[in-house]
Amino acid sequence: MTIHHTSKIALLFAIAFAATALSARPSLAFSEAQQMCTGDAMRLCGHEVPNVQRITACMVKHRAQLSPGCRAVMEREGAARRRAAAAAE
Repeated sequence: MTIHHTSKIALLFAIAFAATALSARPSLAFSEAQQMCTGDAMRLCGHEVPNVQRITACMVKHRAQLSPGCRAVMEREGAARRRAAAAAE
């Protein structure tokens, strides 16, 4: 397995981790987040691979530089997470 292949797997795992952490619907969130955010993650946070937590933090830090589609996914999933947390209180 090449380093590039390993890096790509780690990046996809980070996107999945971020999406599932933000969503009550993990499989849907992963699919949409992967589709909308993979390019942004490589462009903005590829240097953090393979550290999943650092990739996730990097995506949040660079929210203003995300593509409109990726930003929308992250904002929508963040709002869903906040609603779920508020309902659990």
